[in-house]
Amino acid sequence: MSRKSYRVKFAGGAGFELAGIIDRPDTTAAVPVLVLSHCFTCNKDLKAIVRISRGLAERGIAVLRYDMTGLGGSSGDFSQTNFSTNVADLKAAIAFANSEIGDVHALMGHSFGGAASLAVASEYSTDASDKLGCVIALAAPSDTSHLANLLLRMNPAIENDGQGEVSIGGFRWQIDSQMVADFRRHDLPDRISKIRIPTMVMHSPVDETVGFDHALRIMSLINQSDVSEMDASSSTHGKPLCSLVSLDGADHLLAQHAHDIEYVSDLAAAMVRRYCRP
Repeated sequence: MSRKSYRVKFAGGAGFELAGIIDRPDTTAAVPVLVLSHCFTCNKDLKAIVRISRGLAERGIAVLRYDMTGLGGSSGDFSQTNFSTNVADLKAAIAFANSEIGDVHALMGHSFGGAASLAVASEYSTDASDKLGCVIALAAPSDTSHLANLLLRMNPAIENDGQGEVSIGGFRWQIDSQMVADFRRHDLPDRISKIRIPTMVMHSPVDETVGFDHALRIMSLINQSDVSEMDASSSTHGKPLCSLVSLDGADHLLAQHAHDIEYVSDLAAAMVRRYCRP
């Protein structure tokens, strides 16, 4: 399907203007809508995010990809952000997409963006009044404290002095102690266990940034939930809510093999088409 793309700006959850791009099928017909969130210190123009977003649009799904506060083309100070602002920005992106494109039917996030997507998805149910039909987590962590610990190992001054620099992806980033404190404060596993919509977890067994054990934990937390709590009329009643896809041989950023992104795009599109109706 042919695609059209255009840039947008909207108010973020932390009070700053966020930059986004909408990739959508070039059609007047109603299509499913998905909000795509990037990884920690990344942005909407990361190669994998761009190709997945465009790939979904070419497969009949409208996508809003955006820069979180202080990253890419968005305003704000990255050092003053945290997981709470990430979640607030995602909620703002959903609200904007609802008004700009149509009801949001799916969330997808890469790495820490996947964690935010899972956190927000926990607030939705299988009730017909909730339009969100599924969530897709790509190389996502099962908690936020692991990143706090990683940052402190990279530079103990963050905690000792209140701030410090770390090198990520070849760039220097100023990290404030409030960010680490916020990461430690969230109980993401508890929120994941409350997810009641179909979930797909995609993860590489050889991911050196976020270990495969995180994917197994996410799946376990969701599927161990008592399905008797769900509405008997739900299409997912009595079935596992979370499926796991092993991205054999893929790296964390999906940068090494082009076919990995094609595979992810195909599976994500199939997931959205199965559970989401525009």
